Amino acid sequence: MATPRTTRPRLRPARLGVVAVLVVALLSPVRPVARVAPVGAVSAAPDRLADPPPGSPAERVNGRQVLAVSLDGFNVQALARLGRARTPVLHRLLRQGAATRNARTQVELTVTLPNHTSMVTGRRIDADAGGHGVDWNGHRPDATVQRAAGRPTASVFSVVHDATGRTALFATEEKLTLLERSWTHDIDRVVVRQDDDRAVVRAARRDLLRRDRSFTFVHLGLLDETGHEHGWLSRPYLRAVTRMDRLLGSLLRGAGSDRRLADLVVVLTADHGGAAGEHHHDDPLRRANHRVPFVLWGRGVRRGDLYRMNPAYADPGRGRPGFGGTQPVRNGDLANVATDLLGLGPVPGSRWNKHQRLRWR
Repeated sequence: MATPRTTRPRLRPARLGVVAVLVVALLSPVRPVARVAPVGAVSAAPDRLADPPPGSPAERVNGRQVLAVSLDGFNVQALARLGRARTPVLHRLLRQGAATRNARTQVELTVTLPNHTSMVTGRRIDADAGGHGVDWNGHRPDATVQRAAGRPTASVFSVVHDATGRTALFATEEKLTLLERSWTHDIDRVVVRQDDDRAVVRAARRDLLRRDRSFTFVHLGLLDETGHEHGWLSRPYLRAVTRMDRLLGSLLRGAGSDRRLADLVVVLTADHGGAAGEHHHDDPLRRANHRVPFVLWGRGVRRGDLYRMNPAYADPGRGRPGFGGTQPVRNGDLANVATDLLGLGPVPGSRWNKHQRLRWR
């Protein structure tokens, strides 16, 4: 098991008009330590948005806080088995938000690191087809997305940073430090606590209340860990889903009543699911692996089924659509949903929701 670590925000000149956007990854209270960019890290400078033409105002984030939450390994069938009484928070988000339980992962792979990279870049995986190129699923200390793609690669972090917003990343797996190395100048705070969802949630909640961030990404790995050890939809897995629900409740406590969270909008999805009784999820043809939820919830978000609200998207039913034809909602839509919520344009080079047509209001 990797050593837990946390890094403190990089110091830079203060900016005005910063908005907070939160992406859910759960952390514990931690004392920040000095953060140093890894040797040989690719500079984020090539990924910045182009300078606006003379006389054209630069984009700036609006007043929302966006919290992106990824529930690693979440099989939505668990909600039907547990019911509203044992998963009240997840049911509330689905009931009160713009939501679907039938979104899709990336086409090529149903594993963690490639799908999370798609979430923040809006790209498919295959680098030869314009994707981000992250096709592995382990910790590679010297890797960056830019090297994997073979080209400068932007993300929601770089778009928000260039629009004067502040960002944060909270995660429970060391391999997600790939995102920190790839956009080291665009993520203001990074906290990684290996396999410790409670610590990540605590740290993320404290940050949400104390810092005015435009975008926060939170990765929670409890369900994936339990699925691998005990099997998806096993009794231990279902107990883990009830624990995750309580952690989400802790993270979102005060949303809608605390003035510091008045403009908070949550975007929740998953990187993959897992089939009942199985201990792995790497077969992209299995529906239980490629089916994930996608939820927007918060002030200004219209309540309803995302497919009914978006006739340009097609509910895949039990199918697994490829790249052609009308698309389903995908976890890779997260990047451009977040930029849209913040009043910004799409992530340069993105594929999913690149015209920001996924309606949520």
